[in-house]
Amino acid sequence: MPLNGADWRGEQLGLVTKYLHDRQTSEIFEDLLNQAKFEIIDRFDDISSDIEVNEKFKNIELLEMEFKRQKNQDPVLVVNIAMEQARGYNLWQEAKIKDDFSLFAPALKNLIFLRREQARQIDSQRSYWETLAQPFEPGITKDRLKHLFSPLRRKIPLLIDRSLSYQSRLLKKWDLPASAQEILCDELLQHWGRKKQSTCYSQSPHPFSITLGPNDYRITTRIVPGQPLSCFLATAHEWGHSLYEQGLPDQTHQWFAWPLGQATSMGLHESQSLFWENRVARSRAFSKRFWKKFAELGAPFKSEVDLWREMNPLKPGLNRVEADELSYALHIMIRTELEFALVEEGLEVEDLPNEWNKKYKEFISLDIKTDREGCLQDVHWSEGQFGYFPSYLLGHLISAQISEAMGNCLKSFANDRCDPIDSLIELGQEKEILKWLRSEVHPIGRKMNAEELVKKVTGKDLSSDIFLQYLEEKVQKLIEAS
Repeated sequence: MPLNGADWRGEQLGLVTKYLHDRQTSEIFEDLLNQAKFEIIDRFDDISSDIEVNEKFKNIELLEMEFKRQKNQDPVLVVNIAMEQARGYNLWQEAKIKDDFSLFAPALKNLIFLRREQARQIDSQRSYWETLAQPFEPGITKDRLKHLFSPLRRKIPLLIDRSLSYQSRLLKKWDLPASAQEILCDELLQHWGRKKQSTCYSQSPHPFSITLGPNDYRITTRIVPGQPLSCFLATAHEWGHSLYEQGLPDQTHQWFAWPLGQATSMGLHESQSLFWENRVARSRAFSKRFWKKFAELGAPFKSEVDLWREMNPLKPGLNRVEADELSYALHIMIRTELEFALVEEGLEVEDLPNEWNKKYKEFISLDIKTDREGCLQDVHWSEGQFGYFPSYLLGHLISAQISEAMGNCLKSFANDRCDPIDSLIELGQEKEILKWLRSEVHPIGRKMNAEELVKKVTGKDLSSDIFLQYLEEKVQKLIEAS
């Protein structure tokens, strides 16, 4: 769409949003919810004793919660947000192309104002930021995030310092033809159980996963010149998202539209994509199986260690999307702190580039030279999506903790050399891993929030300890192998 078409598109989106909001807050819908709720109460004396009835009641409760959230919002505000999102996205694109934050600043200022008002209307008990974060991470608070993230802030820079000697041992710059990368991605998806009848795989400017129906799962990837593993790892990541979607509750096709058929949270969703990308595809066990396939297609690998190192560069950079597994957490903490400051602590939008640059110097010891590589790199704020970023890092913590529990449950698959998960990966038996996730994680849907799910599956409260232990062990093994 041309930039000059943004205003008209915004008006169209505003009109559609108004119709949807009117429908979601109508008296007819409210009456239907009440009828369904009282029908269950009248017919069953003890709702909690029957699993199917309890799930139906939970669906109604979640629908009521969303109804109240929508009902509390002024329809005019809802329309204005939709229109400003369209305007903001287009101005962000222009600002990024021209490397000029000032072009986007007025739209960001308006989005912050509108989102603060939306939060005020929805919930007077939570802070503005916490209210905006609830759709992504139900139950999350700023204090809980600070408690989970503080150990990472202290310890990850130390791990980065330890990895400096390892960074110099990476291969010199190399690349693979697009056709070779496509072959490797196709083979990966075949190994990981892709069914072509219900899945679609293509390329796009930014990789994503989307579910359009009960049997319509689509993912995209992208080929980045000079980054021969980017496409492969993006495919692994997006397929992890799709595998989770494919495993959500689906007793009937109607569950696709019911709350319990939806993801537990975005943090849990990210944990599944990160598990397949980082715990599986970046593992040494996986490199043992795949390094020769890369070499046959032109990669300069002489052993599994070459691929394993390239999969795990551990080299901090400015870009969040391309960040290594070690420094990624710092990118998210920077954005989270800046969101707190913008939404609740009075940080002026005009001061954002400077604050962004200061935090990158403080957290990662890197200098930002342009707005494009700095505060304009992410799309989220152009749509007013405040509260989303922490879910990425929560996904890392959840993935590590669930992986530990999985390993304990699958001990019968362990061999003398490695743990159960690595044994299965090395043997090409990822189907056993998926089988466990299908049983313990995927079918939960929205029966509980992410922290409750973690406690149920692992027997422990969510913490950063296991993720840090995983990083420490991985850094040490990579250093030893080099």
